[in-house]
Amino acid sequence: MDLARVALRAAKEQAKARGAAAQQRKQGRRGGVRSGAGRDGRDPMSLGRAVSSLITERGWEAPAAVGGVMGRWPQLVGPQVAQHCEPVRYDEEERALLVACDSTAWATQLRLLAPSLVARLNEDLGHGTVRVIKVRGPQAPAPRYGPLRAPGSRGPRDTYG
Repeated sequence: MDLARVALRAAKEQAKARGAAAQQRKQGRRGGVRSGAGRDGRDPMSLGRAVSSLITERGWEAPAAVGGVMGRWPQLVGPQVAQHCEPVRYDEEERALLVACDSTAWATQLRLLAPSLVARLNEDLGHGTVRVIKVRGPQAPAPRYGPLRAPGSRGPRDTYG
């Protein structure tokens, strides 16, 4: 019986010590002062300010700026080029903007315009944000061997080997 009482008393003392430590931490956080009329880190902030601080904390300035460029693409390159070429992806490591074109002629045209376009983008976004523009022409469709295929077949190669 005495052993149970000793264990119970020790558990109560440990719980009291944990409660006192938690109370001290809580007092230390608040500094013993209740919230007043002055600005505090707990005050609500506008959505724009919250998003800006999140972008800065995470280091997303360059990708966010390039995302804005993708939205203003027609103003940067002109409506005629924007009709045939669109930005697809920004590679942050290479600082490269991948642009897809709907024909090889427009891909060639954009490759010729790339140096002046890189200069214009860096003027708008900050020096060194975009180093190179990678231009991709139209993609060929995947080969199809017909609507009726045997499961597991490899097309015409099955008969020769």
